[in-house]
Amino acid sequence: MKIEKNKVVTLTYTLKAGNADGAVIQEVNEDKPFVHLFGVGSLLPAFENNLNGLTEGDEFGFELASKDAYGEGSDQDIVKLDKSIFMNNGEMDTELVQVGKYIPMQNNDGHVIEGKVIAIEEDGVVMDFNHPLSGQDLYFSGKILNVREALDEELSHGHVHGPEGHQH
Repeated sequence: MKIEKNKVVTLTYTLKAGNADGAVIQEVNEDKPFVHLFGVGSLLPAFENNLNGLTEGDEFGFELASKDAYGEGSDQDIVKLDKSIFMNNGEMDTELVQVGKYIPMQNNDGHVIEGKVIAIEEDGVVMDFNHPLSGQDLYFSGKILNVREALDEELSHGHVHGPEGHQH
């Protein structure tokens, strides 16, 4: 069966920075493979385009330019927040706020987004809300383990359910 929209795809992959010789960012192996409802818009379109039409047993390897992955990043997503946000009993929460640390924050729409602390200044905390992989070319390699028809319940919910069915 070929990978196409509304199929459930099980795969392994290795994600590297830049190209096939780059540093490993993430590995997903056969013990805990990645299982996904294909073509519903929750993955990078360029990632899905490279998998479209593959079948069980096929191996893949492709590079995504940063513009086709998580973008170049934007200065608009680097913001200075008032220190009062990070105060606990009148003191800066130094366990939470550390340069280089990612902190879950809530945006104006109520969604939780991760921000990276890039500076702690006298009057605020500078955070970068760009995707951690923005500005990077990425290389994916892996293998298609299985392709199957999606269940009606999976299609109506827009995601894969586990072996026991609905689990959220």
